[in-house]
Amino acid sequence: MKHRIVCLERDSLIAELRRPAFDHDWLEYPSTQPGQVLERLQGCTIAIINKAPLDSLTVDALNELKMVAVSATGTNVVDLEVCRRRAIVVSNVRGYAEHTVPEHVFSLLLALSRNLYAWRASLLAGRWQQSDQFCLFDHPIRDLHGATLGVIGSGSLGAGVIRLAEAFGMRVWRAERKGVAVPRPGYQLFQQVLAEADAITLHCPLNEETRHLIGESELRSMKPSALLINTARGGLVDEAMLVRALKEGWIAGAGFDVITAEPPPVGHLMLDPALLALPNFLLTPHVAWSSRPAMQVLADQTIANIEAFVAGAPENRVV
Repeated sequence: MKHRIVCLERDSLIAELRRPAFDHDWLEYPSTQPGQVLERLQGCTIAIINKAPLDSLTVDALNELKMVAVSATGTNVVDLEVCRRRAIVVSNVRGYAEHTVPEHVFSLLLALSRNLYAWRASLLAGRWQQSDQFCLFDHPIRDLHGATLGVIGSGSLGAGVIRLAEAFGMRVWRAERKGVAVPRPGYQLFQQVLAEADAITLHCPLNEETRHLIGESELRSMKPSALLINTARGGLVDEAMLVRALKEGWIAGAGFDVITAEPPPVGHLMLDPALLALPNFLLTPHVAWSSRPAMQVLADQTIANIEAFVAGAPENRVV
């Protein structure tokens, strides 16, 4: 059969997206809003999506759909159960960000540990010029060397973070799943990691089990000197409680690359100017994954997944 491939979010990739090596029709859109998904995928056999939602009603209305190629690792935007029922193959991309995301994690960790924002504010306020000695001691600086890093989620991204952490001389604790009473070899109890780690970094998928994995109880159980890093999914953390934790000093700081609504609506609590002005909170706009080399690997793997499906041997299959 001749496949009809529709790419809904071409502008989400700054990379060459080569055409598959088989006979097909190709249609692409720069971006797609949720209300446009069904209309644009009518008649397609292979859909390439990133964040465009494919809910059960949409999937059931697409009679010719045979494959969903997700140009990301997270598949929470796809109703996997209806795809399973319809025998629609869903493949994602894996490992493409195993260098760029860990590097971003450590950018956030270093900036927060060494109080770079606070030091910049001191310079802008003229504090160095007013000093009686060669340096300032306005803000504390902590070394990563010798600190304990708690890693929640130990897939390829968590593993990449662990490699860098060990190079910095950090002690690494892999957290067992929340609620598990006896940890696997090489893992520590979830609550122990929360209570004793100097920094915690999240690398798990967003699903019903992990939504608000970090809430008020978890934030209050962390050290007041601890840092929380989230480059995974916004919904993993109760954002209202995070704001309270930062403002009331439950934890020392947080570095986030994700929030619950992306792009965020006007007035989103995580974009409150007062919050963004805090020297102990860093927020970047979901860019940890997006180095140019990583995006090219992602694009190549997306097309390779499609070719493998058409060849009858699907790769990176989620469903």
